[in-house]
Amino acid sequence: MEVQGRIKMIEETKTFGNNGFRKREMVITTEEQYPQHILVEFIQDKCDLLNNYSVGQPVKVSINLRGREWTNPQGETKYFNSIQGWRIENLQSEAQGDNMPPVPPMEAFEPADDLNEEDHDDLPF
Repeated sequence: MEVQGRIKMIEETKTFGNNGFRKREMVITTEEQYPQHILVEFIQDKCDLLNNYSVGQPVKVSINLRGREWTNPQGETKYFNSIQGWRIENLQSEAQGDNMPPVPPMEAFEPADDLNEEDHDDLPF
């Protein structure tokens, strides 16, 4: 699944427990009629994917929905959901077409004046 929008917030990486579990959260605000603020967490080595991004950038994040079951000390079962990011793409560079070479202006092309009327049909069929 994917979610698109602008980065509203990026937290610092946090480390938990003795085994060094790492987690970093970000919030993406969708750009639709009723914008949503979606919390996405990146874990372990995926935390570093956010290093080159900043608040306000338009992005597309590939996500997985995760769910888990927990039984409290009173014996009640509860369910929790989380959204985990595993890839992030900057949408701004796509919109600007940075991968395309610049097109020269129309004045850079010379008109073809040396056309011969007899050569007007040079197709091989």
